[in-house]
Amino acid sequence: MKTTLNLQDADGFYEQLLDAHHELTPQQSELLNARLIMLLANQVGDAKVLKECVEAARQFP
Repeated sequence: MKTTLNLQDADGFYEQLLDAHHELTPQQSELLNARLIMLLANQVGDAKVLKECVEAARQFP
């Protein structure tokens, strides 16, 4: 699992993510997040890495 910044344009991606949520209802926003998580998980593809990522994400408040 990579824990150091690995995005070429992290700020650009963050802005794109915010724009994707613009004018969505809370439920639509949750569904967008769920779909995005599944698409990104499919790109990673490695069950061990995905498990490590889920565990790491749970450590943050």
